[in-house]
Amino acid sequence: MRTIGLIGGMSWESSAEYYRLINQQVRDRLGPLRSAQTLIYSVDFGPVEQAQHAGRWDDAAAILVDAARRLEAGGADCVVLCTNTMHKVAAQIEAAVAIPFLHIAEPAGQAAREIGATKVGLLGTAFTMEQDFLKQRLRNMGLEVLVPEAAERQWVHRIIYDELCVGVIATASRKLYQAVIESLAARGAQAIILGCTEIGLLIKPEHSTLPLLDTTELHARAAVAFALADGEAAPR
Repeated sequence: MRTIGLIGGMSWESSAEYYRLINQQVRDRLGPLRSAQTLIYSVDFGPVEQAQHAGRWDDAAAILVDAARRLEAGGADCVVLCTNTMHKVAAQIEAAVAIPFLHIAEPAGQAAREIGATKVGLLGTAFTMEQDFLKQRLRNMGLEVLVPEAAERQWVHRIIYDELCVGVIATASRKLYQAVIESLAARGAQAIILGCTEIGLLIKPEHSTLPLLDTTELHARAAVAFALADGEAAPR
């Protein structure tokens, strides 16, 4: 089994989901007492969030590059960045290490194609919805990407940072997200990509009329596939 290196803490609420999902999937595949070999470097989200909103992306990248190098030095066989937004600096992280970087957009795009969707709605932080670092990867996979209207994007972004990142799950916020999903469906979206690792804490499949592609779950699944790709092997 290969060792999965996780860069977490953005937020730790969703990082905990990564850990749960990865270990559940390994147990399901290998047996009831089996679990994943993982290394986790969990950053302090405060400085990262401040750098995001100040536009100091190089400062945020430096924090994550350091984390990735520490994982590699510790024996990780891959890097999994447990956040959508910070994939804006994925190229810097990937260039800093020799081990594979498992990009979050790839399993999401593949999942959309597997269900036959060609037009997807994307929910996430304002950075993810408004900038191209994730959308372009999805477009390169043949998908048309729709994002909410400007006012809706503000709601979606605010709920992520003010509520979901601090563990607040509110029924009123779920209803707002459901209204945004219905708006995207009316514009032709065939599926919704939950492009923030916290959104799956709020919106479940039963809350949506469209298929949900949860990047947290899909990214975790890709990490397990990488870890078990060569079958059973002696631990490193």
